[in-house]
Amino acid sequence: MHIRKRVLVTGGAGFLGSFLCERLLNDGCDVLCVDNYFTGARRNITHLLDNPYFELMRHDVTFPLYVECDEIYNLACPASPIHYQHDPVQTTKTSIHGAINMLGLAKRTRAKIFQASTSEVYGDPEVHPQNEAYWGRVNPIGRRACYDEGKRCAETLFFDYHRQHGLGIKVARIFNTYGPRMHPNDGRVVSNFITQALRGKPITVYGDGSQTRSFCYVDDLIEGFVRLMDAPDEVTGPMNLGNPGEFTILELAEIVIEMTGSRSSIDFKPLPGDDPTQRKPDITFARETLGWEPRVALRDGLKSTIAYFDDLLREMDDISLGRLN
Repeated sequence: MHIRKRVLVTGGAGFLGSFLCERLLNDGCDVLCVDNYFTGARRNITHLLDNPYFELMRHDVTFPLYVECDEIYNLACPASPIHYQHDPVQTTKTSIHGAINMLGLAKRTRAKIFQASTSEVYGDPEVHPQNEAYWGRVNPIGRRACYDEGKRCAETLFFDYHRQHGLGIKVARIFNTYGPRMHPNDGRVVSNFITQALRGKPITVYGDGSQTRSFCYVDDLIEGFVRLMDAPDEVTGPMNLGNPGEFTILELAEIVIEMTGSRSSIDFKPLPGDDPTQRKPDITFARETLGWEPRVALRDGLKSTIAYFDDLLREMDDISLGRLN
């Protein structure tokens, strides 16, 4: 008889978490999705609720959790500047207390545990592209530090639990990811540009738009997650997962305007503090170790993302105008 692997996904109702839950169910796992809905949303996982192998629990990872599982994916943490700066103390707690609680659970159940870390651990980098050996350049007292340093400390905890308790760990450093189910008001560049273009509002570009980002489509990233988790135990990471294709913010704005057929103008505003000027992953480690690299081109990924936001904004308009029962 096939015994299903029981997998816990924290932040499972979020953008990335919902796609991961979906993938794990398709792979034949039992999935326990845990979320406190700070940035996650039930709408992201409603299509999974009838699946007998899917369970949903409302819980905040800053409090201990007592369940049984074989694997843990720790994705719980607000990941956009607007959300993580809204309550910076809670953001730090989510990263650090959340990591301690999930590592404690993994230690008790002897579960393999995955940490969704971030390219933000590199801060505003002096090395380009960034590889895993680079220690980063982070302002520890800036407005982004609650997230940057919280994630850096979580990585520390993971490796200390690995060394001290022999825990099986996997640490992925995620670079900018986009796709359907992104929060419409998360302030991230892709969702911002698409919603502004669809609404016909000016596209907000900070600075002169020459700063670069690398955009990875969500399906590619989730494939990387699963491959890293399934890799041999000695492959702990940290491992960069992202798309090395590099675009300026201005290029992205122009592509979105073109693809939406919008008449939006571009509105230049001052650059926020500690905003990285360049962001591009060196994915040599992932390519050589997992045979993984992104396959979805930016325009292809934007096509489905724009379609999602188009539907979502229409639905939001209908609700505000009382057209839906």
